[in-house]
Amino acid sequence: MSWDSVIPSLEETDRKKIIEEVSGQLATLTISEMRGDREKLIVRVTPLVQSAISRMGLQVSSDQAYGLARDVVARVGGLGFLEPLLRIDAELSEIAVTPDGGVWALRKGAPSFERLPNVPSRTDVWRAVETLLAPLGRAVTEASPSVDAKIPRQEGLPGGARVKIIHPIVAPGDGYPSINIRLFETKPVPPELLIKWNVAPANVIHSLVDLVSKALRILVIGGTASGKTTLLSALCSGIPKEARVVKIEDPEEIWLDHPHVVTLEARPAQVGSSILPYSLASAVDDAMRMSPKWLIVGEMRRGDAVAALFRAQMSDHPGLSTFHAEGPEAAVMRLNLLLASDVGIRAEAAKEMFAQAVDMIVQVGWRGGKRAMLGVWEVEKILKSGNVQFRQLYKPGEDGIQKGSIERRV
Repeated sequence: MSWDSVIPSLEETDRKKIIEEVSGQLATLTISEMRGDREKLIVRVTPLVQSAISRMGLQVSSDQAYGLARDVVARVGGLGFLEPLLRIDAELSEIAVTPDGGVWALRKGAPSFERLPNVPSRTDVWRAVETLLAPLGRAVTEASPSVDAKIPRQEGLPGGARVKIIHPIVAPGDGYPSINIRLFETKPVPPELLIKWNVAPANVIHSLVDLVSKALRILVIGGTASGKTTLLSALCSGIPKEARVVKIEDPEEIWLDHPHVVTLEARPAQVGSSILPYSLASAVDDAMRMSPKWLIVGEMRRGDAVAALFRAQMSDHPGLSTFHAEGPEAAVMRLNLLLASDVGIRAEAAKEMFAQAVDMIVQVGWRGGKRAMLGVWEVEKILKSGNVQFRQLYKPGEDGIQKGSIERRV
């Protein structure tokens, strides 16, 4: 039996008291010291924590003392309750704070959020918001109640994050802002990882990667948090290493293990600023003037982006992209609506564009409580009775992908 196992757990009230006391002793630290080398600061703080523990007549293990020191550093650095959740070892894909102060987390591979036991104060949450937005020169206020932001990739944290913050003025509750943080992968996703997760049989995964290498234009579809971007990242391993790739995202979250990659990142218009927005459609148009061999669009949300990508792929540029839809027919219908409402393209022309621009659809979703590949379809190039036709090449339970007419031609 280890010594740690016989030391009683620290009461939450004592824990908070220690953090409060030691944080007060660090009030003279400069901003750069607070947000500098965190490990060095933890080493500096640990003796202060141990002194506070002794004065309170408590016993804690060295691991507990170190954990308290980390919590103190997180608090004085501004992120506070968010800091341990943002660490790589937390294995989370999303973090949310609700207007009542509840903290929720979505673990990697889990279908639903779970509520965490910690309830931070409003001061702690607003301090974390300020810390997230200050480096970007942004703030969430009554005048600007909705803010989109991005956490860049940095040492010790996941591969960046997409942040949405809503002011209580439009998200009423107990005075807390509404926060959603979508964490990105820290490195490229190898196909072997999808096989390990049982997303699909090995033969299916390897066949799709091979089809990418043959320049097929593939659209990955699925619902929210179904694993579309993860699958897309894995399929990118089929792109030849020597290829020039232009990647278009909003925001950047896909990592490629390729030497010749240019990323174009969309940005919204800034409220109260003369800075113009940069749309996915503009990025696709710019990409076409950059001599790409492959185009990757993280997710298509507007009709202008869809039209731009379809025009590019109709001019023989191989591409990979994702779209929110629960099936191939639903994808055509939703894309038609976007093209009609945003660009004014008629349904008949939109369907023709789809058939000519997309070779294959891969759907991911939830099956048996786990993420899984729900089907692979070939897109027929000739419409039938004015509708796009599909031929299913794979469904769950099968061991491989049938050969389609497109694959036979390439």
